[in-house]
Amino acid sequence: MSLWHGHSELDWTPSDPLTGPRDVDVAIVGGGYTGLWTAYYLVRADPSLRIAVLEREVVGFGASGRNGGWCSAIFPATPRKVAAGSSRDGARRMQLAMNDTVGEIEKVIQDEGIACDFARGGYVSVARNRAQWARAQAEVAGWRDWGFGEDHMRLLDATEASERLNASGVHGGTFTPHCAALHPARLVRGLASVVRGLGVLIHESTGVDEIVPGMARTAHGDVTAGIVVRATEGFTAALPGLRRAIVPMYSLMVATEPLSDSQWAAIGLGQRETFSDKRHLRIYGQRTADGRIAFGGRGAPYHPGSRVRPSFDLDPRVHAMLRGVLRDLLPAVDGVCFTHAWGGNLGIPRDWYPSLSYDRASGLAHAGGYVGDGVATANLAGRTLADLITGQKSD
Repeated sequence: MSLWHGHSELDWTPSDPLTGPRDVDVAIVGGGYTGLWTAYYLVRADPSLRIAVLEREVVGFGASGRNGGWCSAIFPATPRKVAAGSSRDGARRMQLAMNDTVGEIEKVIQDEGIACDFARGGYVSVARNRAQWARAQAEVAGWRDWGFGEDHMRLLDATEASERLNASGVHGGTFTPHCAALHPARLVRGLASVVRGLGVLIHESTGVDEIVPGMARTAHGDVTAGIVVRATEGFTAALPGLRRAIVPMYSLMVATEPLSDSQWAAIGLGQRETFSDKRHLRIYGQRTADGRIAFGGRGAPYHPGSRVRPSFDLDPRVHAMLRGVLRDLLPAVDGVCFTHAWGGNLGIPRDWYPSLSYDRASGLAHAGGYVGDGVATANLAGRTLADLITGQKSD
C-alpha cells in the first residue's frame, strides 16, 4: 500500500457499480485527475449535463492516487518542441498556461474545501557536480532565451541552494515558485466528492471494455452518450486498438517515518519545497504534511507487450536503489526508518508529447500522455476539453 492510500479517513471501498445500461450526455472513461477535472469543468459550465464517470477499480487507483504529489508547471514537451508544432508565441503561452494552472488548482481546492495538504513552496533542484551545475546554468539561460525571467526560474548559488535543501556536494541549483506539494490521493478523492455533489455519477468497479462513437461498452451494460471521453492514461493499452498509443511505464516510490524537528533543521525544505537534483535519470521528492520524506524515481523496467500487473508495483531492487539515492542525497536521512514502498504505471506517448482531442462528428474525445507530470497538466487538459465540448472560447 502506498503512503497516500494508508490514511484512515480515505475509504477505498468501490461504490455505485453500474448495474445495467445507462444513457447520459457525457461518459468519461477513467476516474483519475483527467476524468474528474473534465467532469468538474463540464458541470460547472453546464449544470444540466448528465455526466457519468466510469472507473474500473476505484477513484484514485491509478497514478492520480500514487504519484509524488508535485503540482508542477512542468510541461512534458520542451518549448522548442511545442514551438515546432505551433509557434514561438504558442510555446510561451503554453508555459504561461501551465504556470497559471498551479494557481487554478489552488483556487479550486480553496473554493471547494478540498483538504489535500497543498503547500506552494516551489521546487528546488540542486546541482551536485560540475556537469549538473552546467545543466542548471544552461536551463536558466534557456528560459531567458524564451523570455522568462527570475519570476519563472532563477539560478541559485551553493549557499542559496543549500539553505533550501541541505544536500551533499551542492554546487548550486535552480528554483521555481511554480510548484506545490500536495497529498495526491486526498486531492483525487476530494475532487470526486465535489463532482458527486454537483450531480456527476461515478460508477466504480465498472471496467470499460471498448469505446466506440456514442457508447462505452462494459460487462454491466452499455453506456450510451453523445460524447465519450477517454481519460485512461497508463491503462490505455488495454483498450482495443490502442495497445501502441500510450506506453505504460512504472515509477516507484519510498517514504520515511516522520522526522524530528532537529532532522528537518539539518535537511531544510522549510517551505515544503519539492526537490530533486540535476541528474539525467529523474528523481523527485517532497516533505509531507506529517513530516516524512516521500521520494521516487525512474529505473523500473518496461514490461514487454505494455503489460500492467499489480506485481510490477513492487521491485525490491529499485526500491533499495531509491533508499540509497536518498541517503546519498541527504546525509541526515542515514539511519532513518523507511516505512512504505510502492509504485504504479504512468502514461508515455511514443512521441513524448501530451495530447488531447475532441471530434465533434463522432463525439469521441481524449486527453493524456503526461509522461509523469500529470497533476497540473491534467487540470489544464480537463479545462480545455470542457471548453471544446461546451463550445466555450479560451486560450
